[in-house]
Amino acid sequence: MRQRVFDGYVDYIQIMDENGNIDSSLYPKDLGDVDIVNMYRNMSFARALDAKSLSLQRQGRAVTYAPLVGEEATQIGSAMALRKGDLFMPNFRQHGVFLSRGMPLDLFFLYWRGFEEGNIIPEEVGGFPVCVPVGSQMPHAAGVAFAQKYTKSGKVVIGYVGDGGTSEGDFYESINFAGVFKLPLICLIENNQWAISIPRSMQSAAQTLAQKGFAAGINVIQVDGNDVIAVYKAVKDAILNIENGPTLIECMTYRMSMHTTSDDPSKYRSDDEVAKWKAKDPIERVRKYLISKSLWNDNLEAQMRDAQSKAIDSAVEKAESFKPNPNSIFDNVYSYMPTALKEELDEAVANNFYQ
Repeated sequence: MRQRVFDGYVDYIQIMDENGNIDSSLYPKDLGDVDIVNMYRNMSFARALDAKSLSLQRQGRAVTYAPLVGEEATQIGSAMALRKGDLFMPNFRQHGVFLSRGMPLDLFFLYWRGFEEGNIIPEEVGGFPVCVPVGSQMPHAAGVAFAQKYTKSGKVVIGYVGDGGTSEGDFYESINFAGVFKLPLICLIENNQWAISIPRSMQSAAQTLAQKGFAAGINVIQVDGNDVIAVYKAVKDAILNIENGPTLIECMTYRMSMHTTSDDPSKYRSDDEVAKWKAKDPIERVRKYLISKSLWNDNLEAQMRDAQSKAIDSAVEKAESFKPNPNSIFDNVYSYMPTALKEELDEAVANNFYQ
């Protein structure tokens, strides 16, 4: 006997196309003109923040940095869909999420200067520390989501993972756990087409990454990750449907810059490929829409850029004036301070090594 036991399909949604045209049948009812303007402002701010961070790294004023340019819609759209109190688990590229959730800019720059004090996330931001090992943040996300269900907090957790991270065992274990226990978890795949120099085509033979959720028995959807409204809708719908279990969202976007500042993407991808995705720029399409609705103009653009530049410069100045406590590199390493480490600490303090 042979019979079919499973039928699966993955829906793809786009609400705003590359020219700023809207599919009104899918447009979220809770989004007003002010919200779209705020989305545009946040995406522009994220790109300005990114450009400054890259510049600082090239000047030796920041550590190895992972640019987000090109992925602003995925990050801003998802972050703005979260409710007050909801939580997010980042990897190493969610700068726009932190920005949208109110992360103090000086702490952002402090972390990327190499100080872990900048990775102490204020409670009201609802985020967890930057996680660099690929995929390792997903078990954390599932665990935190389990805690929310156990305590009946009503909060939802969103965990961010790249296309490369979906090849890690941590990813599969997490979505499987979430599916079994119907956790309030949204797994957002930021599919930027490249895991360092490995293309999406070599990550999986699956037609979509979203369909990986089928094996975990969870809801799946694929969205235009360069469409901030579509990303917002997908996350908002997942939150509203969280009682029916977790959702896996694959956001189709593109890393316009390097993987990190130690990488040279020109070695492994073509200019034609980059040009094709540049035409799908997430910020430009929103700008076109706003201008067509008389909600934006050159004067507002200039005012916004000036205000954002001043805020960034002020935050950099504050971060660069930070004086670290030498104890910070010795604390929380061992349950007690070994003699050899105590001697190093005493020497550092005596010589004013950090002053």
